[in-house]
Amino acid sequence: MKYYELKVAGLTRQLPIIPISGDLAIASFVLLGDQEMTTAAAKYLDKILPKVDGLMTAEAKGIPLVNELARIRNISHYVVARKSTKVYMENPLMVEVDSITTKNPQKLYLDQKDVERIQGKRIALVDDVISTGESLLAMEMLAKEAGAAVVAKGAILAEGKATQREDIIYLEELPLFYLNGNSMVE
Repeated sequence: MKYYELKVAGLTRQLPIIPISGDLAIASFVLLGDQEMTTAAAKYLDKILPKVDGLMTAEAKGIPLVNELARIRNISHYVVARKSTKVYMENPLMVEVDSITTKNPQKLYLDQKDVERIQGKRIALVDDVISTGESLLAMEMLAKEAGAAVVAKGAILAEGKATQREDIIYLEELPLFYLNGNSMVE
């Protein structure tokens, strides 16, 4: 297996390069379970994200990052756009999204209590990696439907075309790898 060496937030990680289609591979960054990276990245993001009233992420890989950012910023609650409805949800909002890391279109849901939590507030959307931007777009649509003002969009890493966006804040770029026969080209 080939690896990509990532340096971000003062840390180094060896990311396995995983094919996701016949001609494209990604360096697989998994934040879940990496408390050291979560803590370090949240400290760096805290310095560059503007002041906001609330934080929102999509289930599941952004949750530890948003949790740590909320702790640093003394924000008592953050909002998670869920991938399925739960029995406790009342009148959930829903949007559909395609993502580079999932095979089928996904739906994201926001519970009515979370809608009330961000309604009229200035919020930041936060994720671990922004690639196609589809998950970010879905979160933004949910936030706007809920009546929130999205004032920042942040991530640890931006990948592919996301690195060219001017509307996101991120710590480092993550390259895509194009498969050419048996070799990879960054």
